[in-house]
Amino acid sequence: MIAETKPQVTDDSVTFRLPDADSALESTRLLPALSLPDTGLEFTFDDGSWRLTLPRPPVDRMEYRLQLRHPAGDLEEICDPGNPLRAPGAFGDKSVVEFPGYTAPDWLAAHVADAEVTDLAVPAPLLGGEVAVRLWSPAQAAEPLPLLVAHDGPEYDALSGLTAYAGAMVESGTLPPFRVALLAPGNRDEEYAANPRYAATLHQRVLPTLRQLVAVREPVVGMGASLGGLAMLHAQRALPGLFGGLFLQSASFLTVDLDPQEQHRFSRFGQVSVYVADVPRSVPSETVPVVMTCGLAEENLANNRQMAAILARQGYDARLVEVADAHNYVGWRDAFDPSLTALLRAVWTA
Repeated sequence: MIAETKPQVTDDSVTFRLPDADSALESTRLLPALSLPDTGLEFTFDDGSWRLTLPRPPVDRMEYRLQLRHPAGDLEEICDPGNPLRAPGAFGDKSVVEFPGYTAPDWLAAHVADAEVTDLAVPAPLLGGEVAVRLWSPAQAAEPLPLLVAHDGPEYDALSGLTAYAGAMVESGTLPPFRVALLAPGNRDEEYAANPRYAATLHQRVLPTLRQLVAVREPVVGMGASLGGLAMLHAQRALPGLFGGLFLQSASFLTVDLDPQEQHRFSRFGQVSVYVADVPRSVPSETVPVVMTCGLAEENLANNRQMAAILARQGYDARLVEVADAHNYVGWRDAFDPSLTALLRAVWTA
């Protein structure tokens, strides 16, 4: 039977221990949800338990799972049974190590403004379907309000607390009242991979529908993470006037040189990398404020650094904030304040 033992966390390392007095396992391996060399992750067996000491990566918190190899050779991935800390994710929960110094955002415990939600299905003939939108608004708001549009909106809300953040910022007076449009992807890889049909759908269908429903005070700000961040930049550059500011988290600015590992595991790599390669060669019709965030321990860091420099050279007011986390919704959540807060205040009070 595998017993439960908490990880031992210090300033400089974390030690995992998985008791296995009956020798029920052939091996145990750490699966960290961050970019680390694929070595030094195997546990060693000694005195009835599996152990691993990992030097602290450049993060304040680390999500992970354990890979167990059973005697028959089959592999099993589990959360750490000795660690009660969990983080939600698009592909299931992971265990979490919080290193000394990590603190969750204060707004998580703050009172939030009362709100109303409206669900829409926006016809999208260019995509052969609909775009599902949930519009979050402060309660009884009738006046024109600024609008924040989020790709992967339902996941952003469920896993990062996006509208809870909005409600807390509005309630505290940190930001003026504003609305949030949570956009759900259909065929995500197809739509968000620098797809002109998707950008046109935002311009011709989604934003006009929202403006018919509620009074919008311009400019609109767009946000997205990973491939959703790439799609936001593509839409802004393709259609001047669509967005007046961008918040891009761990965006997938994939290139052949920096991201060769993606060529055979992401079906739209060619489409994305061709677009990214064209960005420095093209002249933007309009530049807007851009705040980017990216984890210090994720594969997209190099391509985000490169894109931030390209945008700055082209005249964007672009800033990259490197955060002590990786490619996950909690890390993105923790960067909302002050990074997203500062962008929204700058765009909407300029």
